[in-house]
Amino acid sequence: MSVRAPDALRPLATWPLPVAALLLAAWLGAALYFTVVVTRAAFAVLPSRTMAGALVGQTLPVLFDTGMVVGAVLVATALFASSGAARTASLVGGVAIVVLCALARFVILARIAQLRLTLPAAIDSLAVTDPARRAFGQLHALSVGALGLALLTGTVVAVVLAHSLSVAAHD
Repeated sequence: MSVRAPDALRPLATWPLPVAALLLAAWLGAALYFTVVVTRAAFAVLPSRTMAGALVGQTLPVLFDTGMVVGAVLVATALFASSGAARTASLVGGVAIVVLCALARFVILARIAQLRLTLPAAIDSLAVTDPARRAFGQLHALSVGALGLALLTGTVVAVVLAHSLSVAAHD
């Protein structure tokens, strides 16, 4: 037996889902814009790859931080949602986004920063076979992978939330 909120309270019970969906969509848009436009532009117009990397390195933490916030909002939304696909997607997706963004922000980016401190020269000036350059390449790939998985997860959650909101609007 399902308990239904009184009609006067229904708007209060349903607001977290659209707010979470909106925040998720904004973060996905910002992350896509950053990865597709900003990073490419930085490497295309700045005078050196080192400067472009510094710009990206300074802005990327903000993207991961906001991803963790959006993931936490999704988890909180799941606590308010009735059982179903929207709740499951918010909970599982939110946790995954928080974990991926935290891993990238606090582990991978920290290791990249430590590696940069030990380098005798800019990454690009090192030989392709240099262990430090290879380590940087691996860490960079992990960072891109974590962001990519977070974006993929967020996209799946956004589709589920959009479908749930569409179904709820027709009820």
